[in-house]
Amino acid sequence: MKRRERTRMLIELGGLVVKAGLVELTDDDRATIYGALLMVADKLRGEEVGNALALWQRKGKRAFEAEAETRSGKASDRSPG
Repeated sequence: MKRRERTRMLIELGGLVVKAGLVELTDDDRATIYGALLMVADKLRGEEVGNALALWQRKGKRAFEAEAETRSGKASDRSPG
């Protein structure tokens, strides 16, 4: 992976950690955040990987959609009328 692409990926992944509220909820405790991510990785190595992935994907898609709706709603609130 090219350096610029890798940097962009890391920034986006860090943004997801912030967006999920993990920084605020853990008071920016990096060990806690890392531990939580390790637990997710352990879950993905287990027998229920398919169920976990499907559940998390649905939840993430809904959150992205809700955020997009909120943003578009705020944009329409600012339109002259």
